[in-house]
Amino acid sequence: MQENNFRVNQHSLKTAISRVEKDKIITRGYNQRDLIEKIRYSDMIYLLLKGRLPSVKEGKIFNHVLVSFCDHGVTPPSTQTARLVASSGSPINSAVAGALLSFGHKHAGAIEQTMELFQSKVNSLYLTQDSQINNKQIASLAIDIHNDYMASNEKIPGFGHRYHDVDPRADKLMSLAIKEGFVGPHIKLALALQDLIYQKKGIRLNVDGANAAILSDLGFDPELGFGVFMIGRIPGIIAHIHEEKIDEDEFRKFCDLDDVEYYGR
Repeated sequence: MQENNFRVNQHSLKTAISRVEKDKIITRGYNQRDLIEKIRYSDMIYLLLKGRLPSVKEGKIFNHVLVSFCDHGVTPPSTQTARLVASSGSPINSAVAGALLSFGHKHAGAIEQTMELFQSKVNSLYLTQDSQINNKQIASLAIDIHNDYMASNEKIPGFGHRYHDVDPRADKLMSLAIKEGFVGPHIKLALALQDLIYQKKGIRLNVDGANAAILSDLGFDPELGFGVFMIGRIPGIIAHIHEEKIDEDEFRKFCDLDDVEYYGR
């Protein structure tokens, strides 16, 4: 009889995130019982994603980021998708899933694209302990980025908004970063680019550009930055789903037969 050599690995899954014991849950080395009492929800998100608790300054700025992401109105495709799915009688998890699945290159992709741009350019610099030298390097880098994009007639991600001349969220986030002394190389690059772009086109940072700079200075990679965006957006999406179910007629449509123009055979 042929011996069966197939064996299941006793430790088939490894994780540094959490450990569950009898009457005890450990999250990133901390007893979750203690975390419930001592930290904010935004600090818990930071701990899970980064593996450590934020400093007071990091915790404040990260909380500002999450609040700025919470709701962007009814017009984004994610919100409309969630409301349309909810109107069909689907459960809340299906409507939330519909919203998350609508995120892509054209909607919500700007945060990741802008983080990739800022981080790749800042990583090309040799930053020193001398802030004046660093500031000159970043200013020169901003000019190079601006000229490259202008020469190719491309839009720099993270700038401009279809509704706002000055995105109030971006403006507030940058002023808070300056006020709280949280201005790293990525924020400096974003502000230097804003000065150049505003002079040429009257365009300023939008919320994605501001948060891309902040999250980059917090040490998040672009994929995790996109994840932070999704975490921030979910409360607003759930609010829209609930409102749709409570206030609107079921099986609501965004167009009727009279709105459809047929041009086939």
